[in-house]
Amino acid sequence: MKYVGMHTQIGRNNALSVLLLIAFPCIILGMVWLFLFIFEIIDSGAIEGECPINYELITYNFILAMPWVIGIVAIWFTIAYFCNASMIKNVVHAKPLDRKDNPRVYNIVENLCMSCGMEMPQVNIVEDSQLNAFASGINQKSYAVTLTTGIIDCLNDDELAGVIGHELTHIRNRDTRLLITSIIFVGIVATIMDIVIRMMLNAVLSGNRRNSKENGASMVVVLLISLICCLIAYLFTILTRFAISRKREYMADAGGAELCGNPLALASALRKITNHPGLEQVQREDVAQLFIMRGTRKRKGLSNLLSGLFSTHPDPEKRIALLEQF
Repeated sequence: MKYVGMHTQIGRNNALSVLLLIAFPCIILGMVWLFLFIFEIIDSGAIEGECPINYELITYNFILAMPWVIGIVAIWFTIAYFCNASMIKNVVHAKPLDRKDNPRVYNIVENLCMSCGMEMPQVNIVEDSQLNAFASGINQKSYAVTLTTGIIDCLNDDELAGVIGHELTHIRNRDTRLLITSIIFVGIVATIMDIVIRMMLNAVLSGNRRNSKENGASMVVVLLISLICCLIAYLFTILTRFAISRKREYMADAGGAELCGNPLALASALRKITNHPGLEQVQREDVAQLFIMRGTRKRKGLSNLLSGLFSTHPDPEKRIALLEQF
């Protein structure tokens, strides 16, 4: 794997964060324009060829709607951005861990932070007998490293240092900020898609109640077109988020190995985690994406390809093999 320095990675993540802040609102505005375009087709009867599509009216309505859309998305994003830490803690049932609660874990985190010159994040613990860990947060106030009781009890000091180093690297590289930004926007797109589908379904049902067969048929066609467009937009955003996550796991493994000074210890830890990944009770895919490892099932052929595309993490065996090459 080509080596990429930490400062280069931070620069890339900051640039991608800005790109996401631009790209996702553009996708949302594109969906709004499509929504207005479809309704203009329905309202003008252009779908039956009765009259041409009035693009000037579409543009006019789009300009009127744009400030509202941008304002609502901005408010939504701001709330989610600053409430992400409490939301994640509630989903996984994490509790803060102080030095007096577990000096061993606290000292490992503190020593690793001192060795790389970073401020110490919040340390959280989850009561789960299996093994998992993750980093979260968007700024120094919300940065946190969360560990299960299982991973603390099962790993020795070197292995635990490798795992914590992996999570600290996510924070140092601004991975958590980038991923949470993408997670928020994917949630917004998914919600808008749901609203569009519900509105179009209501329109179809209203058309049927008016006993207008032609109108009902037109609405069904438009519904299918809008549904396909929304699914494409959502697929694009979610695949982008997954690709971002997979690439950064390799970088965090390398950073964790460098921080703990023992790549084989991190490889050993990953092997143990592979056999017993915890936090299975978490049903939120956006939160589960942050975990150091997800439970996987072996698939073949096309199923394996699709699994790779939609996986938030690279193959554990590949990660372990790369670490053992150091």
